[in-house]
Amino acid sequence: MDTQLLSFNWSNCLIKLYQNRHFQTIRIPKTIYRGSCYIPSGSVHSIRCSMKSYRLSELSKDEVNSLKSRPRIDFSSIFNLVQPIVDDVHSRGDAAVKDYTARFDKVQLDKIVENVSELPDPKLDTAVREAFDVAYDNIHAFHFAQKSAEKTVENMNGVRCKRVARSISSVGLYVPGGTAVLPSTALMLAVPAQIAGCKTIVLATPPGQDGSICKEVLYCAKKAGVTHILKAGGAQAISAMAWGTASCPKVEKIFGPGNQYVTAAKMILQNSEAMVSIDMPAGPSEVLVIADKYASPVHVAADLLSQAEHGPDSQVVLVIAGDDVDVKAIEEEVKKQCGSLPRGEFASKALSHSFTVFARDMVEAVNFSNLYAPEHLIINVKDAEMWESFIENAGSVFLGQWTPESVGDYASGTNHVLPTYGYARMYGGVSLDSFLKYMTVQSLTEEGLKNLGPYVATMAEVEGLEAHKRAVTLRLKDIEATQASTPR
Repeated sequence: MDTQLLSFNWSNCLIKLYQNRHFQTIRIPKTIYRGSCYIPSGSVHSIRCSMKSYRLSELSKDEVNSLKSRPRIDFSSIFNLVQPIVDDVHSRGDAAVKDYTARFDKVQLDKIVENVSELPDPKLDTAVREAFDVAYDNIHAFHFAQKSAEKTVENMNGVRCKRVARSISSVGLYVPGGTAVLPSTALMLAVPAQIAGCKTIVLATPPGQDGSICKEVLYCAKKAGVTHILKAGGAQAISAMAWGTASCPKVEKIFGPGNQYVTAAKMILQNSEAMVSIDMPAGPSEVLVIADKYASPVHVAADLLSQAEHGPDSQVVLVIAGDDVDVKAIEEEVKKQCGSLPRGEFASKALSHSFTVFARDMVEAVNFSNLYAPEHLIINVKDAEMWESFIENAGSVFLGQWTPESVGDYASGTNHVLPTYGYARMYGGVSLDSFLKYMTVQSLTEEGLKNLGPYVATMAEVEGLEAHKRAVTLRLKDIEATQASTPR
């Protein structure tokens, strides 16, 4: 769709749109500092705005706080759409998955699950295979290093405690395949599952129009130890893995990003009788870039658009730290680069609900970033490393001018399945620990029970739990009786 760019001062301005022979007036909040607006030619259904701008020093505390809100997702209506799919897959299993795949993906499948060991190795171009091999090696090295040695602690003489790790036996990995195939996500999820020792690894991804599996996804799946591939996407794939079907193994935890329907299905199923856990609540991709006067406008624009191109519901935030930043050059680069992107339409829509904030200095910039809690945080400023210790809320951090977010998405070794929508305040990204569960183990000797038992008995008595108390005191009596009968 052709667009016409209108640039003007936003302060207290009004936009009048001609739509269906009527003028509509939209009032722009007075806190908006500057920006520009894309208005589609022809019939206007919506306005798609480039990044609006705010100056933090001119906003009230409540106004600053409101900026942490993401584009709203009406999950109540989405739940109403997804719940019947969840129930249908529970009821009809494979048949329901086939029906929804035919309906949504326009693909007729005879078989929805493939055993990876039975599939031939896919043929990739040498350069492509080498790229995924390097990514695999780096991701494996970083996640393998997360293994922790088992430690035993003797809290009192004869009282030993430890924590032991066990893999989650069966896991489901969701690899999106709608507007873009994401074999990198197959690596990000399957590699830590492989290291953890998960016995059953089901990877769900939408099939191609001929019912095939994306060859790059298959290559990554084989390399990282995936056992089954479910050729389905959306809520039906999540449901099949959660409930299990005749051909799809039931999993105990589901991982991976996805659209709002995938997210809704994960949220519904984790609170259902399916008894399945999920990695984290996740929404559209997002990035926050902090830039100072030393940052290249070309690099800043490219980093913003690298997330905006994910989809129209993504959000990007630019935080200008200090004075003398060439904001005009950044805006021009965003327009220039966006116009040449194959997914420029997605990026343009994402920019319409994205924004720039002006901070007086790095302290104010970092404080705002911690409030926003971005999925990805790029600190493109001079001496970026000195600010690392001040970052409290972010999924993944990228320090310095030579660290684009793209390296984390693909091959630096860190995981790109990260908390979005502000959940970085209480969640971390996927890691080796995500595929493990921990058990505590304790063992006491006679001496240990004699040392600790009286305190336990006293606490049980305070709580009125006589059986708890007796479980200790009866043993203590046996110890005393044995010692009394033993010749000295």
